[in-house]
Amino acid sequence: MKKSVISNVSYATPLGEANLKVLLYFENQKLIAKSGIGRAMRLQQEALAPIDDVEVTTDPKCTDYDILHINTYGVKSMYMVKKAHKMGKKVVYHAHSTYEDFRNSFFASNLFAPLYKKYLVALYGQADALITPTPYSKSLLENYGLTQPIYPVSNGIRLSKYANDPQKIQAYKDYFNIQPGQKVVMSVGLFFERKGIFDFVELAKRHPEITFVWFGHTNPTILPRKIRRVVFGGEHPNNLIFPGYLSGDVILGAFAGADLFLYPSYEETEGIVVLEALASKQRLLVRDIPVYDSWLKDGVNSYKAEDLEDFDRQMVAILAGEKSDLTQAGFQVAQERDLNRVGEILAEVYQAVLENRALSFNVDQDGALVPAWSTNRS
Repeated sequence: MKKSVISNVSYATPLGEANLKVLLYFENQKLIAKSGIGRAMRLQQEALAPIDDVEVTTDPKCTDYDILHINTYGVKSMYMVKKAHKMGKKVVYHAHSTYEDFRNSFFASNLFAPLYKKYLVALYGQADALITPTPYSKSLLENYGLTQPIYPVSNGIRLSKYANDPQKIQAYKDYFNIQPGQKVVMSVGLFFERKGIFDFVELAKRHPEITFVWFGHTNPTILPRKIRRVVFGGEHPNNLIFPGYLSGDVILGAFAGADLFLYPSYEETEGIVVLEALASKQRLLVRDIPVYDSWLKDGVNSYKAEDLEDFDRQMVAILAGEKSDLTQAGFQVAQERDLNRVGEILAEVYQAVLENRALSFNVDQDGALVPAWSTNRS
């Protein structure tokens, strides 16, 4: 019985030898652990674990792999790509980042954004195929002039992890001392202007009767001064809590037990936290931006706001019970992105790359790749 080894955990593959071996590479894993790419790393490992035809390693010293699936952008990442090419290996680059979502993030990010775009194009251009989370991010990459196959594959979600659990909800309530009748609006993200953090703060200022919680953490040394003043300098109202990066029962309980997940981000390639909210059957209010066009439908499986005033109006209406409950329809969107399905799609992409062929595919009504593939030799 072949063992697929991921990090220090072995997973049995009962159907025999794997057809191909993939090196999943993430540079500076400790540094990115709390970011979206860090979560994507864990999701890819989980998605691929039960796939019998794929053996996975995260050992950068490994040389007997077939495909390098690379997720990060530093100097070591560039070295891994060049090393793979020298050994005649195939390279799949996971395009988590774009020029658009780099802007309005770190200190001086807008100044360096044009250079970052050129750097990304140079890196992505070396891959045999690209994976990116949504049709929207695929269109951005195509507009950069990248011509290799680009597959929109969701980061995915482990649905069972977000099943309703009263004990987790109680853990969240105990942690924040939530009282009966107390309304809580939550969000999750890095402390970036792009994430809409200033709008979240303004909503908290306008509504002292509501508790606002923004989960997440970012090293203050890389943040603009105006962000540091708000988050770390105390320039936010008392009803807004920045608890930092929390994992486990507290945040899972918050996803299920809060009254609204409000995500005011201006730019995303997908938004894993949005999937987490949908999987938790949480009410969802997001900014109306192009990344959601293919899978989030306003008034059907989520609510969308145009600007701060619209966020304010809709938030109040949702909390007052004046808008329809769309959580079941939202959950169906999350079901389309369950990790079991994502793992199967990744395996299909790997096999096609190894065989030098392109996959033709359809996108379903929820913006996800359909499970049945037709293939064309390139």
